[in-house]
Amino acid sequence: MTKFTRDSKLTLVQGFNPKTISQAEYAKQMHITKVQFQYWLRLYELHGEEGLHEVYTNYTVEFKLNVLNFMAQSGISLMDTAAIFMIPSFTTVYQWKKQFEVGGLNALEPKKKGRPSMKNKNTKQDTKKIPAEGSVEALQAELERLRMENAYLKK
Repeated sequence: MTKFTRDSKLTLVQGFNPKTISQAEYAKQMHITKVQFQYWLRLYELHGEEGLHEVYTNYTVEFKLNVLNFMAQSGISLMDTAAIFMIPSFTTVYQWKKQFEVGGLNALEPKKKGRPSMKNKNTKQDTKKIPAEGSVEALQAELERLRMENAYLKK
């Protein structure tokens, strides 16, 4: 899939003349899909040049629910709903709709993306810390070791 810059989208949309050619024929000449061209055209009609900017965002559950409610109440299409709310792809709205139908409100919660982080290594060492020589802990550890050695030799 080819990435289009805002300027290339703007050139395509402004170069279209509905009096001379159909949307399907124009899209075919420009080597893009008809649906994608229609979406850019709709964004341009609703929001002007600002509508063709790439928008990367995470949507809240409330926003997703508002979009779905608006679409249900007004009865407009997925494409028009996405264009009105400046959502980069109408398939995003379709996914939200399906998720809501299947899983309810909880399905609209954002999910963690990417690989899970590695588990932290255990900060406590399994072996006991070696105390400084001559300290109370060092002497007690040596005494314990000698007692265990003595008990072993007696058996």
